[in-house]
Amino acid sequence: MKILIVGYGKMGRLIDQLAPEAGCDVVGRVDDGRDEWAPADAAIDFSTADALLANFQRYVELRVPVVIGTTGWNAHVDRLRAEAAAAKLGVVAAANFSIGVNVFQLVAAEAARLMSGQSQYGAWIHEAHHATKRDAPSGTALLLRDAMAQAGFNRPIDMSSTRAGTIPGTHTIGFDSSSDTIELTHAARDRRGFATGALVAARWIQGKVGWYSMQDVLKSNAGFKMQNADNL
Repeated sequence: MKILIVGYGKMGRLIDQLAPEAGCDVVGRVDDGRDEWAPADAAIDFSTADALLANFQRYVELRVPVVIGTTGWNAHVDRLRAEAAAAKLGVVAAANFSIGVNVFQLVAAEAARLMSGQSQYGAWIHEAHHATKRDAPSGTALLLRDAMAQAGFNRPIDMSSTRAGTIPGTHTIGFDSSSDTIELTHAARDRRGFATGALVAARWIQGKVGWYSMQDVLKSNAGFKMQNADNL
């Protein structure tokens, strides 16, 4: 499968490195000062929010399915979804492509559902990332908050962020009462899980039309089989 990498920072370079293991051939790399748009079976975009808005027009014009790992563009999601629908484009967009994080999201939602009727508990989310991460709170933290709210937790969820050093990503949800505290944490050791998940999504979106999340990808037996094949 031919892959176009858009955004050649740390994630883009890691996807480039792991692509051969996933049976993918990187045919182009696009970044500031690097214009290698080439025909591809799918694009993987880990650029910036501003760059994505311009890049998306190219995906529509080229009719190339796209996996979007860029965050910070939620204010424009309705417009991009409408453009994708008009072009009959396949899109997988997620704040986090890690399988562990997506399972953690399900756990967080279930915990929130169980706590929704326990009014003595307040809730919070804290996330920590490397010093160069631009958006705060992280897209994953926002995803967790929304999952908890959709599960029925209708009380305030306090959110906080840390930006320091080279932390790949740590997310904690917590519930606190006068009697006890419950904390659930997911900590990434490196970015490999994010990159591998993006490659799985790029293969999964082939031949599909519509707007999907990583949760949709993981519900597919094919997605899980590929993960097992890669020993990840």
